[in-house]
Amino acid sequence: MVLMYADPAATAAMTAEQRAEVFARHEALHRDLADTGELLNGAGLAYPADTTVLRLHDEAPVPSDGPLTAAPVHLTAYYVLDCASPERAREIAGRVVDFHVVAVEVRPVHDSFGMGPSDDG
Repeated sequence: MVLMYADPAATAAMTAEQRAEVFARHEALHRDLADTGELLNGAGLAYPADTTVLRLHDEAPVPSDGPLTAAPVHLTAYYVLDCASPERAREIAGRVVDFHVVAVEVRPVHDSFGMGPSDDG
């Protein structure tokens, strides 16, 4: 999985030209990965201000507005990939780092629920 992080204030301040540039880069990546079959899924996410966090309190989920943590950058989008190697996933992830996406996390998916058996026995 490729997790993309950006500053929401910088995203909101982007010019139309900058938005078009980001869109064109991702559109090209989508085309390339459609050809290889490596892109399984992906989406952009709403601004952190539009987030609801649920926390357990007295054995019941209690909602609160806003992101989980206060930070200068937040998760902005993701791709789910099916790659031959971690190196290939990092190569793909390197194509999305730019003036807008300032950090990318590449994380293996253990199974469809993320709750697979531990590798340490």
